Amino acid sequence: MDDGAYYWLLLKVLSLVPLWHYLLLAALVLFSFVYNFLELHFLRDLFSGFPGSPVLLSFDASSQIYQRVVSNCSLLHSRYFPTPWLCSPHLQTLFLNYFATPPPFKYTRQLFRTADGETIALDWLSSSDVSGDAPQVDDVTSEDESTPIVVVIPGLTSDSSSQYIKHLAYYTAMRGWKVVICNHRGFGGVSITCNFSYNAGWTEDVRIVINYLHKEKSKAPLFVVGTSIGANIMVKYLGEDGENIPVAGAVAICSPWDLLIGDRYIRRGRVQKLYDKALAFGLQDYAKSHQSHFTRNANWEGIIKSFSVRDFDDHATRVVGKYESVDTYYRRCSSSIYVKSVSVPLLCISALDDPICTTEAIPWDECKANKNIVLATVKHGGHLAFFEGITASQLWWVRAANEFLGVLHSSNCMHVQKMVTKPSIPLPLDSSIDDCPYVDVAEDGMVAALNNGPTANNVEDKKHM
Repeated sequence: MDDGAYYWLLLKVLSLVPLWHYLLLAALVLFSFVYNFLELHFLRDLFSGFPGSPVLLSFDASSQIYQRVVSNCSLLHSRYFPTPWLCSPHLQTLFLNYFATPPPFKYTRQLFRTADGETIALDWLSSSDVSGDAPQVDDVTSEDESTPIVVVIPGLTSDSSSQYIKHLAYYTAMRGWKVVICNHRGFGGVSITCNFSYNAGWTEDVRIVINYLHKEKSKAPLFVVGTSIGANIMVKYLGEDGENIPVAGAVAICSPWDLLIGDRYIRRGRVQKLYDKALAFGLQDYAKSHQSHFTRNANWEGIIKSFSVRDFDDHATRVVGKYESVDTYYRRCSSSIYVKSVSVPLLCISALDDPICTTEAIPWDECKANKNIVLATVKHGGHLAFFEGITASQLWWVRAANEFLGVLHSSNCMHVQKMVTKPSIPLPLDSSIDDCPYVDVAEDGMVAALNNGPTANNVEDKKHM
């Protein structure tokens, strides 16, 4: 019998297998692919009885912040139980952006003018805005002068209208505190009016807003909550100013910490590349809403062709910020180098399965070496999600952050500003690329030396640090 006869016999035998067997096999293969691609953990949770994730706390053994504050936070000493049907970091993250509807409320807007002529939208929320009480004549100034104020710094392309920001604002205001969302330049429906837009290391706007609030509300403790890129900006600001800062305490949620590591991570994985493109499209939308600014100060043709965050940063962020390269921008603006200089009580919350901000970038040792910092990590949660309950109506990190700030407020561990000389912080990971003149190779092979001397670099660094 020749080979053709064997194949014919094999096909005849396979044709006897019922069609539904093949469909079942295809379904199992598809399920296995989707299950692993989305990093689902439902079956593991089901067979283990949905035990939840313990909160891993990393801190210095002699930390007073842990002993007097975190040790009294029940949420940080219990387990986080993710919503069972959001059994994937990707489902958590996607649900947050498209379906996580917070309770309805309305902000009170204040337009703040910076020294360089830029306008920043400050969106306020008070307890009267969410309790149904009759509004005051001026909600921004009418309540008790000693009411704590929480300043919120949003993520990369987020503002006060983002779902997770609204969750935080609503449930913080429900505690009786004031919340003010410090929108980035060009966000919140406000135009960019000067030649500089914000970036991941731009701390000056946060600094001047907090100094303004401290001056105007001198009796109110000021707390800061930063989320994602906003957390990176916040930690960098805390490290830059050290003891001389009017912030009583802070919380960092899902910080990227090291932008260079984060850039490598988000361009490495198959799923991460999808997030990279989605974030790039969000940045493009931001640029399109301020086209005149970016056309004048950046490479507009490169911006509209960007398919990754790095592409956008190369054609827009580093050009506006006058950084020599994208890697220089990432190194100079990463908050991890500033962790050792943080002098206020700081709680950092991250999920180990965060699909955008990798745990590879978390400065574990630096956090544990600083007595003012407690790092809390959980196994699941996604990026800025941490949904809990069957209905996924609340975010666990919002409750944990509010509990920490509440306990801190009632303790004697709140930071008090000390007028000390600002310590000099070395630039992170200096390399030859940061020293000019440097060499640029054009597409035609021509070599040109760009003569921006070290003095010019230092001036620009100080301007954007």
